[in-house]
Amino acid sequence: MGLRLPVLTSLSGYQPGWVRSDVSAGLAVAAVGLPSAIAYPAIAGLPPETGIYASIAPLVAYAIFGPSRQLIVGPDAATMTVLAAVLVAVTASVPVGLEVDRTAIAAILALGVGLFCLAAWVLRLGVLATFLSRPILTGFFIGISLSILIGQIGRFTGVKIEAEGLLAPVLELLRKAGSIHWPSLLLALGMFGLLQIARAMRFPVPGPVLVVVLSVVLSAVFDFEGRGIAVVGDIPTGLPSLSLPAIADLPIQTLALGAAAIFLVSYGAGIITARSFGAIGGYPVDPNRELIGFGAANIGAGLFGAFPVTASDSRTAVNLTVGGRSQVTSIVAAATLIATLLFLGPTLRIIPIPALGAILAATAISLIDLAALRQIWRISRMEFVFALIAMWGPIGLGVLNGVVIAIGVTLVYVLRKLMFPRDAMLGRVPGHDGFYKLHRTPEARQVPGLAVCLIQGSLLFFNTDYVASRLRSIAEELPADTRWLLIDASAISQIDSSAAAMLEELCDELRNRGIRLGVAELHAEARDILVRAGVIERIGSDMVFDILEEAYHAFEAQA
Repeated sequence: MGLRLPVLTSLSGYQPGWVRSDVSAGLAVAAVGLPSAIAYPAIAGLPPETGIYASIAPLVAYAIFGPSRQLIVGPDAATMTVLAAVLVAVTASVPVGLEVDRTAIAAILALGVGLFCLAAWVLRLGVLATFLSRPILTGFFIGISLSILIGQIGRFTGVKIEAEGLLAPVLELLRKAGSIHWPSLLLALGMFGLLQIARAMRFPVPGPVLVVVLSVVLSAVFDFEGRGIAVVGDIPTGLPSLSLPAIADLPIQTLALGAAAIFLVSYGAGIITARSFGAIGGYPVDPNRELIGFGAANIGAGLFGAFPVTASDSRTAVNLTVGGRSQVTSIVAAATLIATLLFLGPTLRIIPIPALGAILAATAISLIDLAALRQIWRISRMEFVFALIAMWGPIGLGVLNGVVIAIGVTLVYVLRKLMFPRDAMLGRVPGHDGFYKLHRTPEARQVPGLAVCLIQGSLLFFNTDYVASRLRSIAEELPADTRWLLIDASAISQIDSSAAAMLEELCDELRNRGIRLGVAELHAEARDILVRAGVIERIGSDMVFDILEEAYHAFEAQA
């Protein structure tokens, strides 16, 4: 199957009657996206205009190459937090004396994320969307949220905080309590309260829009800048030029690893957003095709001086609520933000920093999903432990190390599931065909002389010892008249050479006890492995069966 790059698939079948709703939705998306576009860059220490750039070029790129009609891409708090950690790692690796342009590095990382997306699309690796499980992402995002909240202490109080971690910044604030700029703190708390009230009352105008408009009016009337309250400052009023950021003298390996970390987190979170709104909108989401849209969006961001982006849940929710029908919404939103950048620059410069801190704090709190954490606790205590480990990573070891912790926890979680495959003994129900699990069907009985064991998982090098010990334990507990031990391999999708050697050894051990080992319902690939390893010859072709029922009749005929 060829890899055809889709273009404008999200606009296929467009109807003229959709124009009005798409324009309305585009204006709403721009209004909601502007506050976060200005606020989010502060998480990574980037100038506010980069957030606006990241809300323009990626929208157009996704509209052209993305598959979804209604998904909106843009800056994301979790992605920005990972980006901030990567920027710290990259700048620390730069040779001493070399001037560092954080904006250029962020653009390079966006290009890297885009290339990772396209490479994953070529390799059909959309399955990476589910690599970080929901419990681990839930815990990781809580850790990210706490990191964002701590990061707003300086913006709330006007105090320069140099400590890192969870408690150290709070302790530093207590030591510097005399330096708190109380007008800034009162403004931040007031705007944060306004955001919570607007959210609780389901106010028709989104809270961040209210905060930005009100804070701009207050800043103009009361001259916040003259009273010592920090403001955004001058924002370039021109459009960014298309350019390829220079990569000379930068640590390539650190950039590549950083881009990979951002890709994994942003793509995993983006696909969860895409699937959630796909379920609401009643359309399927193809993770492989979304890789193209996300890749194009990030490459667009990198070429126009922005930073990595992903699917935005708040903007997509506004799009669906207002009634956007296609990616024309994204085009209108991008055009609106361009007009804002060109004509409202002087207005944007007086936005107070404490108000943006309040928006970021409210966003961080919205990422803390305690209900999901409680549900994980009810469903699986082990998954809850993994969620807590993933939560502790960003808090205790830093965000970038937290990504490594989350990946490591995922691998441990998967390996633990694979290392100890379950097994069950099967028997017959009088008067019925087929085999049934003895522990789940009380009326099922083991066939005299025939033991059937179902192994529920692949047999690979890391679990062969465990499976061998289980089969030996089963063999020791079998009645003295047992002549066959039959493995139901219907749930064994893979077998490797280590497992083949284990089965060969087990066959000899059982033969010494007077028991023949048999296998039923082998998958073709697993059967080929056992044939090449000589296991089928050792077991005997007469003890290998296509279906369990065939094995049962063969045993009865021999008896």
